[in-house]
Amino acid sequence: MTTLDAGTVAEDRVAVASNWRLVWWRFRRHHLAMLSAVLLIGLYVVVLMPDFFATQDPERTDARQAFIPVQMVHLFDDGKLAPWVPAIAGKRNPVTLRMEWTTDKQRKVPIRFFAPGHRWRVLGLFETNLHLIAPADPTQRIFLLGSDRLGRDQWSRIMHGTQTSMTVGLVAVALSVILGVVLGGISGYVGGKTDQVIQRVIELLQSVPTIPIWLALSAALPRDWTPTEIFFAITVILSLVGWTTLGREVRGRFLALREEDFVLAARLAGCSQMRIILRHMVPTFLSHIIATSSLAIPVMIINETSLSFLGLGIRPPAISWGVLLQEAQNIQTLALAPWLLIPGLVVIVAVLAFNLVGDGLRDAADPYSQ
Repeated sequence: MTTLDAGTVAEDRVAVASNWRLVWWRFRRHHLAMLSAVLLIGLYVVVLMPDFFATQDPERTDARQAFIPVQMVHLFDDGKLAPWVPAIAGKRNPVTLRMEWTTDKQRKVPIRFFAPGHRWRVLGLFETNLHLIAPADPTQRIFLLGSDRLGRDQWSRIMHGTQTSMTVGLVAVALSVILGVVLGGISGYVGGKTDQVIQRVIELLQSVPTIPIWLALSAALPRDWTPTEIFFAITVILSLVGWTTLGREVRGRFLALREEDFVLAARLAGCSQMRIILRHMVPTFLSHIIATSSLAIPVMIINETSLSFLGLGIRPPAISWGVLLQEAQNIQTLALAPWLLIPGLVVIVAVLAFNLVGDGLRDAADPYSQ
């Protein structure tokens, strides 16, 4: 096939391709966005099965094993594939009487992949004891990312914190998208007094500083609520505050689309206003909504982390990245256990990945981008 023929075939493919296929072709050329998308898929696999990736029960405490340092995984032993972590050696400080732990690479603790450990339920359906990493000796504990002041495994708690924080961001954005599309669509399509009321509400929400609203609404939550109730309340709070920007964007697009021929045809066919909005107008810029939503998720994650860090969001015994960072508030604690800042690094990586994916989707959804 000549170069001219190959170019003709490529042009024919583009001519008959759907909008989603064109978006995918442009998105996959964004290598950083593709890499970030793979990372986010991995994080949401952790969301589905955090116990599979955890090495032990995240709530298991033992104050005698507080502030154990990171046990780095080594895959090879004497040139052979035999994964292990260094053993922990403890010595009491004669001045402070505090137990000080160090890793001893001369003593090796064998570990296994896809090995049995504590029992857990897969998606709440059936029990299993299979874990990605577990010590060869079930009576031993390993601390891949160290332990906190109560001797709880930091790695296992980060896995469970990932489930909470990533879910809050996703659910809050989903609710914000629903509110933004429905209210913004009604505002732009109906117009008149309805438009005026919705726009005044948006202006009111956008004029008030966001952080005081979060703090006030979060502080108003009853202290005796269960972690599950607080989880849903924080999600609703974040979504009620975060829908205004998308609502404005949807209104602007609807003002331009409501006079188009396909909208008039749907109206003459007897379609209801909600059907015209959801089935005919929203799909025309759905790719833009998806791109905007992917950029909004990291904002929600940071907001939840900030509220939990301040003690106004998700509270213990629930686990989130913000709850884990509460352990790092004390400067003295940080001097003894700097690994308690690792949840902050996880937040940075997740937010950066979402932003890169959002940038890639935004560029791919732009029909004028090259």
